Amino acid sequence: MAYVDWRMRGPEITSCNCDWGCPCQFNALPTHGDCRAVVAMRIDEGHFGDTDLSGLTWCGMFAWPKAIHEGNGEALVVIAPEANPAQRQGLLTILSGQETEPGATIFNVFATTFTKMHEPVFAPIDFQLDIDRRSGRIRIEGMVDTKIEPIRNPVTGAEHRARVVLPQGFEYLEAEYASSDTRASGPVPLDWSKSHAHVAMLDLSTTGAA
Repeated sequence: MAYVDWRMRGPEITSCNCDWGCPCQFNALPTHGDCRAVVAMRIDEGHFGDTDLSGLTWCGMFAWPKAIHEGNGEALVVIAPEANPAQRQGLLTILSGQETEPGATIFNVFATTFTKMHEPVFAPIDFQLDIDRRSGRIRIEGMVDTKIEPIRNPVTGAEHRARVVLPQGFEYLEAEYASSDTRASGPVPLDWSKSHAHVAMLDLSTTGAA
């Protein structure tokens, strides 16, 4: 089957309600029995067919009542308002797992686990990230605020650095692990402190992660 050629390359922040490390990254069950997360990405280079996606930012808020693979999840996507209609359609197609080889990307895999997709929102996204310092922020006025900082030794307060490599990853191949605080209101409420985060330079396309 022929798919529309697309690619997105740029920095990503993921924050979830699991303990540092996130069991999902190791094919284990979530820390608290359910899974809730916020993900955002700035597209430094990207396209969907002939439509340029470079410079756009998107954010997703997600919730599953149990482990992700058990389904019944819900999702809300926010796209920066400067995206024109063609860019919006291209991004929504990618983020809903379409025009992708089966199982090749996190979007395609997760699409089968959602039973509720909220209407997309187009709003300014404050995205800040320094991958090496494991420091960053996702902020959408009135919707979500996520802060990323290094994991710290509970006794000394010293920064603890952890990097994970997933050679067959469908989201990233290598990521820095961090700590996150997240608050979100609206259709997908989120609330946690000192929980898992990972930051990475994504390079995703029709055929998977590079």
